[in-house]
Amino acid sequence: MSNRSNPLTTGPSRAPARAMLRAVGFSDADLKKPLIGVANTWIEIGPCNFHLRDLAVHVKEGIRAAGGTPMEFNTVSISDGITMGTEGMCASLVSREVIADSIELVARGNGFDGLVVLVGCDKTIPAAAMALARLDTPGLVLYGGSIAPGRWDGREVTIQDVFEAVGANAAGRMSDGELCALESVACPGAGACGGQFTANTMAIACEFLGIAALGSGSVPATSLAKAEVARTAGERVMELVGKGVRPRKIITRAGLENAIVAVAATGGSTNAVLHLLAIAREAGVDLTLGDFDRISSRTPLLADLKPSGRFVATELHAAGGSPLVARRLLDGGLLNASASTVTGRSLGDEAAALAVETPGQEVVRPFDRPIKKSGGFVVLHGNLAPEGGVVKLSGTEREGHRGPARVFNSEEAAFDAVQRQAIGPGDVVVIRYEGPSGGPGMREMLGVTAALMGAGLGDTVALITDGRFSGATRGLMVGHVSPEASRGGPLAAVRDGDIIVLDIAGRRLDVELSEAELRGRLEAWKQPAPRYTTGVLAKYARLVSSASVGAVTG
Repeated sequence: MSNRSNPLTTGPSRAPARAMLRAVGFSDADLKKPLIGVANTWIEIGPCNFHLRDLAVHVKEGIRAAGGTPMEFNTVSISDGITMGTEGMCASLVSREVIADSIELVARGNGFDGLVVLVGCDKTIPAAAMALARLDTPGLVLYGGSIAPGRWDGREVTIQDVFEAVGANAAGRMSDGELCALESVACPGAGACGGQFTANTMAIACEFLGIAALGSGSVPATSLAKAEVARTAGERVMELVGKGVRPRKIITRAGLENAIVAVAATGGSTNAVLHLLAIAREAGVDLTLGDFDRISSRTPLLADLKPSGRFVATELHAAGGSPLVARRLLDGGLLNASASTVTGRSLGDEAAALAVETPGQEVVRPFDRPIKKSGGFVVLHGNLAPEGGVVKLSGTEREGHRGPARVFNSEEAAFDAVQRQAIGPGDVVVIRYEGPSGGPGMREMLGVTAALMGAGLGDTVALITDGRFSGATRGLMVGHVSPEASRGGPLAAVRDGDIIVLDIAGRRLDVELSEAELRGRLEAWKQPAPRYTTGVLAKYARLVSSASVGAVTG
């Protein structure tokens, strides 16, 4: 078995290094084995990653049992659900880059032979895959799993219900007492947010990409079976090290297209567009927005999952989990069955071996009876989005909208207008200067979108932004509008009352202005001062690319 860490620990000259490693409990025998980094995104802030420290214990048991020496280390992590709607949300997308960078630095610094990355909340998952692709060190991703749903008023609830309840409360449709009661039961324990929001979306995407084992992420966070999943991950990384299987053999064009199919078929988060573009870039694979539109347009929506459906992630697991979804899609001819995975078997072989459907389940539809013929998202272009904008079809039944713009230069201003009931039917809410650079950090707009739904406006208004959305967002909402306003994108020229047209079938997003008028407004536009002038957010704002290519900094 190859041991790339020998230069760190072998020979008389490495006595100082061994002395320091002995101080924390490693023996000579430990240091002669392959050294496996266990990158942990554990934090004590919020449920998504709270249990990962315990899960790491089982991963390390598996590594030791298979002949390796685990070395656990931590990264930063930001809870999207907690920071949502505040200035702190600016840190969320930025953290994706910092997590990937920190994993790279610790792995390069210590010459690990392999890596297992434990992930939970939204940005930790793509960051893990980005780091593995960048390092090309044998390794895999292990998702901590979904939270169980809460129960309120005789039904199962998730954090999505709480966000929407805020809007209902402001509109007088829910009392303060009811809101408090819902808040107290919505999140009953550890695990990532329970619908097909961004965390569960990226977890299934990583399984179909092949960098996580099929079915490993479906197992809920608090399931007794999760410990065995973790132990198996530890054993599996040793197989990858022994066979010299590197991430870039797995993260291929075929795997990335499989991941897009999985996101579309499950009604997943539009954040997957950003993240899969970024992962592809790290792996040296050419992937564009056009690929998402092309693949999504031929992929039916099969999984009846929140935010737009009836069921939560734990119910998907009970129905048959991600292997059942894979089997449906393979039977429909939509997946590349020969694509590689970290198990050593192809995705097709994994689905054939693991797919077991629970009799009578209603979560995953038969391929010939989908919820929708086209289940994912579409990419819009037009004079407001020359580089594109993304809308999730599973979140709406509407095919378009035409209405007057209500323009806001920040998320807070838009949220305040919704809370004051200052948005009316037919309006198009425009939130700008919230893009990757302008935000900075491209904040998610769940506070605003959920408040619109809670206020009963979800079927009568549209929203467009150069920011992005939580996977819990539903309604006719267009995000990732590029180029962003702070870099002179056309969104910067929109004024209150301008008529905006969204045409889903035509893939268009336009403002009804002449080319000359739009150009004249942009020529007169003055770039606003940056919100941050020092520190990591200022650095990110200077370096980050357009959302249309993944909002990456490298």
